[in-house]
Amino acid sequence: MGERARKHGQGRTRGGVGRETRGGATFRPFPMVELPPPGTETVLILDFGSQTAQLIARRVRESGVFSLLVSPRITADEIRRIAPKGIIFSGGPASVFEKGAPTCDPAIFNLGLPVLGICYGMQLMSHLLGGKVESANHREFGRAKIDVREHGDLFAGVDAHATVWMSHGDQVTSVPQGFEVIASTGTCPFAAVRDRARSFYGVQFHPEVTHTPQGGDMLANFLFKACGCAGSWKMADFVEQECARIRARVGDSKVICGLSGGVDSSVVAALLAKAIGKQLVCIFVDNGLLRKNERDLVETTFRDHFDVDLRVVDASREFLTDLEGIVEPQEKRRRIGHRFIDVFKEAAKSIPGDVKFLAQGTLYPDVIESGHGHAGTSANIKLHHNVGGLPEQLGFELVEPMRLLFKDEVRALGEVLGLPAQIVWRHPFPGPGLAVRVIGDITREKLDVLRECDRILLEEIVAANLYRSTSQVFAVLLPVKSVGVMGDGRTYDSTVAIRAVDTQDFMTADWSRIPYDVLALISNRIINEVKGVNRVVYDISSKPPATIEWE
Repeated sequence: MGERARKHGQGRTRGGVGRETRGGATFRPFPMVELPPPGTETVLILDFGSQTAQLIARRVRESGVFSLLVSPRITADEIRRIAPKGIIFSGGPASVFEKGAPTCDPAIFNLGLPVLGICYGMQLMSHLLGGKVESANHREFGRAKIDVREHGDLFAGVDAHATVWMSHGDQVTSVPQGFEVIASTGTCPFAAVRDRARSFYGVQFHPEVTHTPQGGDMLANFLFKACGCAGSWKMADFVEQECARIRARVGDSKVICGLSGGVDSSVVAALLAKAIGKQLVCIFVDNGLLRKNERDLVETTFRDHFDVDLRVVDASREFLTDLEGIVEPQEKRRRIGHRFIDVFKEAAKSIPGDVKFLAQGTLYPDVIESGHGHAGTSANIKLHHNVGGLPEQLGFELVEPMRLLFKDEVRALGEVLGLPAQIVWRHPFPGPGLAVRVIGDITREKLDVLRECDRILLEEIVAANLYRSTSQVFAVLLPVKSVGVMGDGRTYDSTVAIRAVDTQDFMTADWSRIPYDVLALISNRIINEVKGVNRVVYDISSKPPATIEWE
């Protein structure tokens, strides 16, 4: 079963790592015809619902080959339009002989392109080409040793008894005509298969996960030996390609960018500044809920270094008035969102000239998870503020130059564009700002206390060289007071929680094992330097069941 299904004791995964199934097979359709940058060698990944589909895409890109996740419903004609170098079928939770199981256009196998099937993808390929798939007597989940029979192409440079990660209940029991076995285990005779003539490959395990130590080598062998990729895709090329596309799209019109100071909006602003110069107008809304000195950092970076037309709107009084007495987190978010749109509208009206476009820092996972796929078929997993909503209300056309990139690629793009490290590598910050880190009602006094606590926390995390090794670190002001002793007097002051997490994708996270001496220093500094705080606690809960933010 997939991780989520195992924890809740439900669902059955036969084809590999993936979303749990309830009452039949389910899978996530993704955008089918999102075109790569012109001239970019691309590998398509047909996602059959695997939780690790994005990981496959990232592994391919790490090898210098651009990748796109697409729906299994993509047609052979649409694939021809994209002109990829090869295709990968992901794993998934379904069984190929289960009613409603996801499948693909059989004409894909006649395109003359190399294909790699992973877990469910291998089973589906075998099933469609005339092989046989059955429910196995011995279900494999976890690490296994494969015996490699053929060390050419896919397993070039791989150990004879390589460790791999299995996650399947079904398996291939008879291969299609033209296929041969190139690796097996004691319970899985067809752990890896190959049709040399057509460059079709299938593996029952997951080469994309870190539990398969040489999985990256196997994927690289597929990309370079089977697909003939050069591995030449790099971020500097992306910059030039996107700048050209942006200039062609916007012409002489102006583009507005809502600048928050976060990584995504900062990088998209820097990219647009390079592409269209003074046609870009950035709007930074100071909502009174920012981190300490955040406004100064944004102004210095974009107004002075990038010479951007930056409009700063101080609406802190309006935002804090809206939040008076509000304690419910969703209501905080709702009020902040509505006020932001009102403030942004007014700021946009004051910009002279032909303003047609709004730029957003939408990323590829946002597009996928928000369900904005081909013909509206994608499942809506969660709503992202960068995907839909604002452009419709403002009447602008949308420019999203980073919508095909992952977060780590956006950071690399920021470095290529010359953004300072404190912006490129800064930790995520919630859209509602400190409003969801002050638990309970919001006041200026509470926000000031939290800013000082957060400043001290981050100073010590940076000083201990832990900032880049942790994914997110922040302070939370709790609505809890406790008795303390300072000097000879009794205190009754606030409690601050420290939250630090490690994560790959922010979908799951574990609490960071920060050394005790660093925690002690942080606690001592906060209590001694921030008036109104006499107790510091450390949050050691993981996600799930907790979330990363407290609200």
